[in-house]
Amino acid sequence: MTDPDLPASEPGLAFAADVFERACASREVIQTVTGRWGTLALAALAEGPYRFSALRRRVDGVSERMLSQTLQALERDGLVDRAVLTTIPPKVEYSLTDLGAEVAAQLTGLIHLVETRMPAITEAQADYDAR
Repeated sequence: MTDPDLPASEPGLAFAADVFERACASREVIQTVTGRWGTLALAALAEGPYRFSALRRRVDGVSERMLSQTLQALERDGLVDRAVLTTIPPKVEYSLTDLGAEVAAQLTGLIHLVETRMPAITEAQADYDAR
């Protein structure tokens, strides 16, 4: 779909993104955002800024390496901001950009839906497994 707010005369600004097309760049972003660690990192950052170690504790089970890679990918996509705080020793804080906040709002809605519907999901899983 093209964005009618972008001038078509400027090359590279207006283009059609279609996640169902093999070569669409949106697929990589979707994969980063909806992967387990991307979703959890964005949802945690929706609560407010986090330093790396606190974010790692919040996203229980993620390795340091995987969280670092996830944050780099989210930063590259313009969803996360990385700020180096001028303290001794220097500390790094992560927060959502405006775009990241929009994406996180959608994800937290989905997370809330799944969490509140877990009894029905668990029942469906048990029914499936019994067959």
